Amino acid sequence: MTSENSSADDAQQVWDVVVVGAGPAGASAAYAAAVAGRRVLLLEKAELPRYKTCGGGIIGPSRDSLPPGFELPLRDRVHAVTFSHNGRFTRTRRSKQMLFGLINRPEFDHQLVEHAQKAGAELRTGVAVQRVEQHGSAVPDRRTVAVVLQGGETVLARAVVGADGSASRIGAHVGVKLDQVDLGLEAEIPVPQTVAEDWQGRVLIDWGPMPGSYGWVFPKGDTLTVGVISARGEGAATKRYLEEFIGRLGLAGFEPGISSGHLTRCRADDSPLSRGRVLVCGDAAGLLEPWTREGISFALRSGRLAGEWAVRIAEAHDAVDTRRQALNYAFAIKAGLGVEMSVGKRLLMAFERRPGLFHAALTGFRPAWRAFMEITRGSTTLGELVRGRPMAQRLLATLDRRQVPDGDEVTS
Repeated sequence: MTSENSSADDAQQVWDVVVVGAGPAGASAAYAAAVAGRRVLLLEKAELPRYKTCGGGIIGPSRDSLPPGFELPLRDRVHAVTFSHNGRFTRTRRSKQMLFGLINRPEFDHQLVEHAQKAGAELRTGVAVQRVEQHGSAVPDRRTVAVVLQGGETVLARAVVGADGSASRIGAHVGVKLDQVDLGLEAEIPVPQTVAEDWQGRVLIDWGPMPGSYGWVFPKGDTLTVGVISARGEGAATKRYLEEFIGRLGLAGFEPGISSGHLTRCRADDSPLSRGRVLVCGDAAGLLEPWTREGISFALRSGRLAGEWAVRIAEAHDAVDTRRQALNYAFAIKAGLGVEMSVGKRLLMAFERRPGLFHAALTGFRPAWRAFMEITRGSTTLGELVRGRPMAQRLLATLDRRQVPDGDEVTS
């Protein structure tokens, strides 16, 4: 940017990049743009730290996407996974190396924001965005986006990154399309030390009673995060599953500190990732792994890419260059995260039909357990696993073809 442009921007208070939403995706985008030396404003409607419904599992791809020097505020290190199929056929598998870590989202998110601030981003909390405008009286020129806040204040930017969650206003502006919506219910349950010690270093994954559903127990010191997820529209059954799950675990007598619910939304294949000078990432773009609904690694990775490409869009002088950079961002997302999502979608469809087969594979088939370990540690991804291993390709193709008639449940 030339010094004349800088002077003009100062007079009009034009930011290079405005990021909406200070979760992992937004904080990562703000960090990436600020590290590049740009003037970055990070807007968040809540006050930080704030609670977020989330299991809080940090797998390898998440860890590898953190800013340099970031120290994970781990509450536990997972070396064992207990698998069950709707409370039955329980088996625990162990690993000498740590599989993944567990964090509390308020601490983790706040720490990410602090790293973005140290890199030079400016944070404003308690600020709700009403809409963005790329044309009209609020926009001084074609290189500017107006971010209109509730209350009427307008913030101007050369590029905007929407990271405002699964009910994103920026996503609505871009035209994000969704083809999978799930309901997650979760309870944070304080437990006595004897109970906490029993769970230390071990998580539980239970394949649930509804198609595509599963439950989890993640230990975090003196608190257990217990949750379930299933397709939206099964609200009563999902609530019943959580209650029965907690009861089976012997945790019904403990009062949850927090009970919450959250909708996860997964993008359609043809959903846009940008509109003009506005990009979306993380939940706002519908980026998450469709089978497990894991979103933190997708938020961190897509946020970093969005921040990097927002810098390029901020420097674009015309619509053609802006479009070129936005297409490059979309290509980068689809070449990495998009491949993982495609495999995850196929796995979800197979899992919906044959959860017992998945349970039997993970508990009794060594290559399946090894693949699970490699993915959680970050030595591979779902996409790389299928792309690089003929056996995995053949297995996925077989799962794609095999149909099970209604009522013909397969168990281990």
